[in-house]
Amino acid sequence: MQDLKDTWALITGASSGLGIDFANLLAERGANLVLVARRLEPMQALAVSLQERYSIKVKVIELDLSKDTSALKLKSTLDQDRIHVATLINNAGFGLFGEFLEQDVVKTSEMLALNMMTLTQLTHVFAEDMRQQGGGQILLIASIGAYQATPTYAAYSASKSYVLLFGEALHHELARYNIKVSVLSPGITATSFLQVSGQKPTFYQRMVMMQSRPVAIIGLQALFAGKASVVPGLINKLTIFCNRFVPRQWQTKLAYLLMKN
Repeated sequence: MQDLKDTWALITGASSGLGIDFANLLAERGANLVLVARRLEPMQALAVSLQERYSIKVKVIELDLSKDTSALKLKSTLDQDRIHVATLINNAGFGLFGEFLEQDVVKTSEMLALNMMTLTQLTHVFAEDMRQQGGGQILLIASIGAYQATPTYAAYSASKSYVLLFGEALHHELARYNIKVSVLSPGITATSFLQVSGQKPTFYQRMVMMQSRPVAIIGLQALFAGKASVVPGLINKLTIFCNRFVPRQWQTKLAYLLMKN
């Protein structure tokens, strides 16, 4: 993986799970870090640890990225500090489990705003900066749910389909500016995702669950290798491959059975 010494990397959703792993992996390569999430204390503890271990600079920003103006506010803050982001890890997002009509529509709207609109705005403002600086790299976090309709995660999977298609398109669009764009589509991973979504892990999920650090490593390797998209884990790859040969209606029914508690 390439040396990132003296460059800045921005990680959203940096207070837990994959965000922490991305922070550690990028710090190991010498990158200075901007950590952004709603929860301040976990990021402050992470910042102290990374500064002591790797002698890097770490800026911690407490921000609710689901708000309409959050991306522009974040960009303005970093501009004031003359921080140019060379690596953007668009990791912030969450899912909601359950029947669509039983979910709080306000919470669903917040999820869609974070998973799609804020991700789009962050990508736009920092990619423009990268273009002016002569290049950079952007990793977008989707899900294997992006590849099929998933009852009980209907809106979440739809939002991740947007991320997947958006990122794969930008991989081609932004290449002319020396900006690498990759999409990481994990399956179920040992993070707080299920707890936040409100789902108890099913037998299937417990069987196929991956640890978060290997998932983060695979994502960064794909990014710096210039791959458009990557799915970590053999079972996840096989699932997506086999879906090509299964009618979409059957895919949906099978997804429902696997997600059902």
